[in-house]
Amino acid sequence: MSDLLYSEIENDLRASVREVLDDKAPWTSVLAGTEKDEPYDAALWHAVAAQLGCAGLPVAEDLGGASATWRETAVVMEELGRSAAPVPFLSSAVTATAALMAAGERDLLARLASGDEIAVLAVPFSTGPGDPAATVRVSDGTVTGEVTSVADGMAAGVFLVPAAGGLYAVDAADARRTAVTSLDMTRRLADLAFSGAPARLVAEGTGAVRAALLTGAAMLASEQLGLAERCLDDTVAYVKTRYQFGRPVGSYQGLKHRLADLWTSITQARAVARHAASCVAAQAGGGGDDGGDDGGETAISVAVAQALCSAVALKAAEECVQMHGGIGFTWEHPAHLYLKRAKADAIALGTPDRHRAALAALVDLPPA
Repeated sequence: MSDLLYSEIENDLRASVREVLDDKAPWTSVLAGTEKDEPYDAALWHAVAAQLGCAGLPVAEDLGGASATWRETAVVMEELGRSAAPVPFLSSAVTATAALMAAGERDLLARLASGDEIAVLAVPFSTGPGDPAATVRVSDGTVTGEVTSVADGMAAGVFLVPAAGGLYAVDAADARRTAVTSLDMTRRLADLAFSGAPARLVAEGTGAVRAALLTGAAMLASEQLGLAERCLDDTVAYVKTRYQFGRPVGSYQGLKHRLADLWTSITQARAVARHAASCVAAQAGGGGDDGGDDGGETAISVAVAQALCSAVALKAAEECVQMHGGIGFTWEHPAHLYLKRAKADAIALGTPDRHRAALAALVDLPPA
């Protein structure tokens, strides 16, 4: 059984990341960024990825990383979720990094670890672990085809493109990118088109892609956990100070019960998210053509985490909007940012229904 408690190092890391986010990504700044053309906050990305070194946490020191684990990366994901930070951390520092680690690719991995390069796995954002990801054709060292709804596609400098026979690296300048109006404008989507784009083989088989999606789903659960905790904290603080009929609305039993239920759900979500992060950390370096231990503890823990955390984050965001009353429905309050991120995350890397179906298969439950 993995240790679900946070270590002193993880708590120190959390404090550092939160300090940077409080300074550089207050919700007013995040909201203003959704109305700009820039696909992400470059200054915030540099602060988190390069100055704090978070982009290279699980990467070996000889490649410029910190030789930490995915557990530490999960702590960063929690904090990014709390602020709905508009940075390509999940896409580049998690999913793409996990793919390159599984593939044994060093040069590009070192560039990602430094924060100088952004790479994105060219699959629809809804693609879950185990889903078929290859949508392009390979011929004579070039790739041709289209991929829709790629998260942070407009921010990428390099695309990792799954195709028949393996995973290929393609310079973003060789792809035609079309911005998509996204529900969550803090993590924007793009449609990609490749037409004879020069490609370099990074890994053979499908193992690197499956390892990347599994790791991404595990880290996404931590982001959802952080988002849910922020919604609960903001809501509790509000109902303590909002008065109706001469008393704080938080003193009414109906709201107390709803908040207590939400706190219980978040506590459960924390346990499964931490366990999934620990399992991925323990498995790191597996990869291979079978994507690691996809039929074992890691795949089960990730399916459980995503099935639960997606629902909990969405519920927390909905309660945040409702319990803030009229102000919670306005553009002048951050509740809508959390709700949009929670809804988009619930679709990302496999919906809860798909993860429950995968879990049933993993534990040999008979079909309904």
